[in-house]
Amino acid sequence: MGAAALAGTSYPLDRERVARTLGFESVCRNSLDAVSDRDFAIEFTAFASLVMMHVSRISEEIIIWMNQNFGYIDLADRYCTGSSIMPQKRNPDVAELARGKTARVYGHLNALLVLMKGQPLTYNKDNQEDKEPLFDTVDTVRDTLRIMAEMVQGIRVKPEAMERAALRGYATATDLADYLVKKGLPFRDAHEVVAHAVKTALGRGIDLSALSLAELQAFDARIEADVHGVLSLAGALCHAAGLPRPRRGHHRHL
Repeated sequence: MGAAALAGTSYPLDRERVARTLGFESVCRNSLDAVSDRDFAIEFTAFASLVMMHVSRISEEIIIWMNQNFGYIDLADRYCTGSSIMPQKRNPDVAELARGKTARVYGHLNALLVLMKGQPLTYNKDNQEDKEPLFDTVDTVRDTLRIMAEMVQGIRVKPEAMERAALRGYATATDLADYLVKKGLPFRDAHEVVAHAVKTALGRGIDLSALSLAELQAFDARIEADVHGVLSLAGALCHAAGLPRPRRGHHRHL
């Protein structure tokens, strides 16, 4: 308002009133900038790209967790489709599409940056190309967030599969090292003690929590009967949360 094509107008326009009426903080003081600037569109698509980046990462987690090799979660049928060749397979299509839509929004941001980078002041007809990427970004982000929110609410967690996965890889090894540090052993030495314990357990194909107290004390005499409170998954979680440690073998109530 008042900038006209590039250099302002002689008509007595009340720009401040228009700005107040439309809820703007102030008016643009430079008429050249007013008609040629597209920072608002670029900034919006940049923020939208950040939003979609996080959407894509969440989608990737969902896709991996639903994979049969993990099986941590299940999605409602309405957010999945059957495989075109494997009748038994359910594909997390909503998550995959959301991940793909991220590239679309990234492309719009890049398109606006390239659109503006070589233009001289002020307005150029090139700028009519700003509408499609901006409006499509709005639609894409809005629709993607809506369907993602609906899908996440319907996730069914499979705790048994998660627990089986957590038992692999000796996840409580660091808890044992921390336990020894609290007993007065320097962490470097505790790290070495735990490495020997893990090697022994690995050779026998068992978890650290399955080692007897006598076997653990052979690695370091500071280890006492309370060690099993930190070696089990339930014990490690309770310790991290500041809760009483469960009795050995009584962790299902968690």
